[in-house]
Amino acid sequence: MIFKDYYKILGLEDNKVTPEEIKTAYREQAKKYHPDINSGNNFSEERFKDINEAYKVLSTPSSKRKYDRMWNSNVGRKRKFEESKREEGSIFSNFFNMFFGEKLDSEKKISKKKEAKLPRKGENIETEIDVSIEEAFYGLDKKLSLRMQNGKMKTFTIKIPAGIRNNEKIRLIGQGKKGENGGKNGDLLIKINIVDSKKFSLKGIDLYTDLYITPWEAVLGTKVSVDTIGETIYLHIPQGVESGEKVKIPGKGYKDGKGGRGELIADVKIMIPKKPTKEEIGIFKKLDKVSKFNPRVNVE
Repeated sequence: MIFKDYYKILGLEDNKVTPEEIKTAYREQAKKYHPDINSGNNFSEERFKDINEAYKVLSTPSSKRKYDRMWNSNVGRKRKFEESKREEGSIFSNFFNMFFGEKLDSEKKISKKKEAKLPRKGENIETEIDVSIEEAFYGLDKKLSLRMQNGKMKTFTIKIPAGIRNNEKIRLIGQGKKGENGGKNGDLLIKINIVDSKKFSLKGIDLYTDLYITPWEAVLGTKVSVDTIGETIYLHIPQGVESGEKVKIPGKGYKDGKGGRGELIADVKIMIPKKPTKEEIGIFKKLDKVSKFNPRVNVE
């Protein structure tokens, strides 16, 4: 039986990859070799079967661990192997059946004692941590305490880089569960959750904020101060602006990872006084008499 390099089939260089990276690689390769866009291409059809077979094995933690031991013994030692041909009419190969079907006779001959002595890498530990928009924008060191396998608490210092994206993961190599029989320790993966504040919300690389103005400011136009990350700017509001309109301020959003920034988008909200004074009420009554404006005209 000829060994199959499932990582190579998915376009991955080695087995030091996360489940998300495996899923992304699978989608790219499946799209590239899908029969619907490669009609009549026998190679693409066979490749598409290999891609599905590879993902089925690597996306399941138990079968991936088993496969990785074989991968380290073959590809890890730079031995070159050719992919085995599939039996005509068969969807999955005999090699695949080692993970999801009946074991081959040669597999059954491997003693459990020998298998138990093989080095095994420890499992990864995954957790997550909340940071504010400002913390993520500037970057910081964050403390994280976890209870380890021995029951004791261990504190890690997480270096969060400036401009990290929401849901991005930070990997601490070797800080996961211990390996067995001399195998390497697993890794600690920390997902970063960027939490919206009362002032800002984050969507992609754009920041959103509410811009509150009075009715007379909306009618006459005005100049207002707007807080951005790290500074306060002044913004001109044109006459006749309405609630729900959005004013975009380029270069004042979140970091784009290329040295630039997204937009700060101010959502205009026209506010009225909850407890108007007698003088204000008098002015509004006068306005009610003299104004011919009716927002309900021509509304279906």
